[in-house]
Amino acid sequence: MVFSRRNYHMLLIGVALVVVGFAIMAIEHELDGFWSRNVAPIIIVAGYLEVIWAILWRPRASKRDQ
Repeated sequence: MVFSRRNYHMLLIGVALVVVGFAIMAIEHELDGFWSRNVAPIIIVAGYLEVIWAILWRPRASKRDQ
C-alpha cells in the first residue's frame, strides 16, 4: 500500500476539518460574523495543512527494514 493506516486517519481528519470549516462559514449568514470571518478560515487552513502532512508523512524505517 502507498499509505499506512495512520496516513488514512490523518487524511480523514484533514478532510473533516475542511468540511467543518466550510459548514461553519455557510451556517453563519452574516458577512462580518465572528465565526465565518475569523474561526472558519483558520479551521480550513488547518485542514488543508493536515491533508498535506498526511500525504507527506512516512513512518520511520526500523533497523530490520534497512
